[in-house]
Amino acid sequence: MKALVYKKNGKIELCEKPVPEIQDANDAIVKVTLSTICTSDLHIIHGAVPLAKEGVTLGHEFVGEIIQTGKNVKNLKIGDRVSANCITFCGECGFCKRGFINNCINGGWEIGCKIDGCQAEYVRVPFANTGLTKLPDNVSDENALFVGDILSSGYFGAELCEIKNGDIVAIIGAGPVGLCSMMCAKLLGASKVIAIDIDDKRLEIAQSQTLADYFLNPETTDIEKAVKEITKNNGADGVIEAAGGENTFELSWKIARPNSVVAVVAMYEKPQILPLPRMYGKNLIFKTGGVDAIHCEKLVKYISEGKISTDFLISKKMPLNNIIEAYKLFEEKSSGCLKIAITY
Repeated sequence: MKALVYKKNGKIELCEKPVPEIQDANDAIVKVTLSTICTSDLHIIHGAVPLAKEGVTLGHEFVGEIIQTGKNVKNLKIGDRVSANCITFCGECGFCKRGFINNCINGGWEIGCKIDGCQAEYVRVPFANTGLTKLPDNVSDENALFVGDILSSGYFGAELCEIKNGDIVAIIGAGPVGLCSMMCAKLLGASKVIAIDIDDKRLEIAQSQTLADYFLNPETTDIEKAVKEITKNNGADGVIEAAGGENTFELSWKIARPNSVVAVVAMYEKPQILPLPRMYGKNLIFKTGGVDAIHCEKLVKYISEGKISTDFLISKKMPLNNIIEAYKLFEEKSSGCLKIAITY
């Protein structure tokens, strides 16, 4: 089968690999029908993910059809259409039982990092009972493509903010995760959402999809002043940092109101500074970490009911044969590209 393989020194190669086989009774083999490229894949290529193994097949965002299951897989059967969680988790360890699946002692971010991923014609999924979500007939592959990672990350950020009805929530970053955070913040009760990004095209997408109420560009607007005006000098009731830029972490705590939550779901390639003396008295709560994508079934239900949609995130479709070109377009954000769907 064809598979996109990570080579060290920033190189990737589309090559032939054997079709994966069941290795454990909890495994499933999935024929990939649609996948996509994530910023995390770029981090691997750039050497920022030490856990990533040379020679691994990249990719962890996908939907597909089950073609084989291990004997312990009871929730799914051959022929089921499924979306995949970006995290593999056993469901039985102490962290899983608390809902902290990102910290599963038996799983974690494995697919496309430590074991072969989905940018291939077939993929082996460990802990299939928990890591795959069956799709209803009215949810297409495109509808469900982002459930297990980007949409879950956006929901995670909004959930961390402990949003109450009527809250004003600021989201830094109008990339795919930030846009999903906006829709999820409204879903959880935010009355107003402030979108912040240096890319006007992305702010225009947020506006066209009615994901936010205010659209601020730090290059043309004093963000601290604007947020104070919007919030009657209080600051945002919650801030989701989904950008991971040079100054975005600092901005996140500056625009938060006292006694609020700052949720950091961005990935950084450099250490960030927590200047405690400067923020003393704001009594902020910081929450951060890799996405605990435990709500996939709930998110699929929301999509099925028409309450949320991520279809607009697909800027372009390209075949697996052209995936190296797709990586280039995705990294360059060519023509305002948000996400590229890889077809099979």
